[in-house]
Amino acid sequence: MVALGCLIYIQPIMAVEPNERLADPLLEERARMLSQNIRCLVCQNQSIDDSNATLAKDLRALVREKLTAGATNDEIFDFLVDRYGDFILLNPPFKASTYLLWYGPLIFLIVGLLMTVLVMKKSKRRASEKPLSQEERVSLSKLLEQKDET
Repeated sequence: MVALGCLIYIQPIMAVEPNERLADPLLEERARMLSQNIRCLVCQNQSIDDSNATLAKDLRALVREKLTAGATNDEIFDFLVDRYGDFILLNPPFKASTYLLWYGPLIFLIVGLLMTVLVMKKSKRRASEKPLSQEERVSLSKLLEQKDET
């Protein structure tokens, strides 16, 4: 029980190194918030706050540099989007150029379900298409009898 209580107070380990941190705690908090919403372009599904990649470290330094220069959060995001595109944001904005990012998984799911339904219908049709002729039934009976004898 005590160990569980201790785990609550443990913060997740981040890739931010002590020498990267800003002296001003408010600016550092803003830098961490920004870093958690910026995608590492090397790791792709990690924020630059979580990544140990060199590019992530450079981007964290850039964010802190812009913050100390007085830039707002929106100005920093705009700068990064201008430079790297919407992909740099872990939560890309909802606009015409990102519709595929937002609707792509749903489209793939719908297409997959439609294909499954079509394949199942086609296989049912094949199974019930044409009954065996009298000759085929006789031939099948003979084959089954031969199998039973062996």
